[in-house]
Amino acid sequence: MKKMILPALVCASVLLIGGCSKKPIASNNTAGRAAALAAPVHSRVVVFNGGDESIYHSFRIPSIIKTKNGTLVAFAEGRRWSPSDYGDINVVYKRSTDNGNSWLTLGEVVGKGPGTWGNPTAVYDPTVGANGRIWLFMEWNDSAKHKFSDFKAWGDRKIHTSYSDDDGITWSDPLDRTSDLTPASYKWDCVGPGIGVRTAFDHPGRLIVPAMGRNIYSDDHGNTWTSVPIPGATDESTIVELMNGSLMRNDRPGTTSWDSSKTRRKSVGSIESGFPGFSWVTALPDPKCEASVLRYNTDSPNRIIFLNPNGTGQRCNMTVRISYDDGVTSPRSRALYDAVNCNYTSSTVVYGGYSSMVKTSDYCIGALIEYNEDVHHSDSSHKSIEFNKFNLAWILNGQTEP
Repeated sequence: MKKMILPALVCASVLLIGGCSKKPIASNNTAGRAAALAAPVHSRVVVFNGGDESIYHSFRIPSIIKTKNGTLVAFAEGRRWSPSDYGDINVVYKRSTDNGNSWLTLGEVVGKGPGTWGNPTAVYDPTVGANGRIWLFMEWNDSAKHKFSDFKAWGDRKIHTSYSDDDGITWSDPLDRTSDLTPASYKWDCVGPGIGVRTAFDHPGRLIVPAMGRNIYSDDHGNTWTSVPIPGATDESTIVELMNGSLMRNDRPGTTSWDSSKTRRKSVGSIESGFPGFSWVTALPDPKCEASVLRYNTDSPNRIIFLNPNGTGQRCNMTVRISYDDGVTSPRSRALYDAVNCNYTSSTVVYGGYSSMVKTSDYCIGALIEYNEDVHHSDSSHKSIEFNKFNLAWILNGQTEP
């Protein structure tokens, strides 16, 4: 693996609306629950700053995981010259060793050549070696591709993996897995983006990464990976394990199906038994945007956290929801930003877009969220990503749990 030396810890500017304890909380569930439901906490810190960070014009497409050592590793696409989805794009990362209060300086997982490395999707296996292994899935296409219609043949969009065994300090060279994992009919491909899961109930320890039209999984710690098809009509995907061991996909609909409903789509199934066709989730309006889902805990009451732009127009009004019945309903929710953030006429900076969530060691929820620095010049505006950190008490906002 290529060794990358990281400079000393660098603190970014923080907008503090409370604060999680900087001291580790006792690891038992009772103490963690009490901390999460105590005083409300919400803080924000810029992690990937477009235009002000190294050589990158913009950062998009976040992914974040936590290792068993408590280290947070955040990933993004570093877009060299513009906010465009195509061109010279690298997969970059930052690490935090203090629950997201500050972040180490920027590193690259891969930046080979002028092509596009994108769609970072991380999954973590704590059982490999002393530090566990972070697996990172990515897509790649060459620099001749400038728009969706340029993808004309299988292999125009290739899937790769890289891994780190030292909490994200160094990374293996990307391995091309297209021949094993990309269906023969695909000209375009999309893994995630966001995170995968490691199962706790059905086939415990199985690693699963959601991808377009299929789930990718490994039962041998990533030594081999297999894909199994699921019904189509979605093109960006999240996945979470339910309490009975089944899996729930909550995906962005494709353009044609989104036009008819403008809401999220979900399907519940398993690797062995397959998934039924996706159904509409009418309670989750969506402006055709990626979203994120996170299993917060499995003890009672078990909670699933969901985050997306709550609306059918613009990518703003980022709203976090808590489900206590494995994603059937979400009776508690709260918007992360003031309503004025969605005023595209008077606002310049608008917060909202793609996201990725993690549970921190101090029992908060950490969410990487995109923002647009100049919505009135969206084709040239710098795009950045901030880390929102909040706890259950902040989401509940004085309400009790069901």
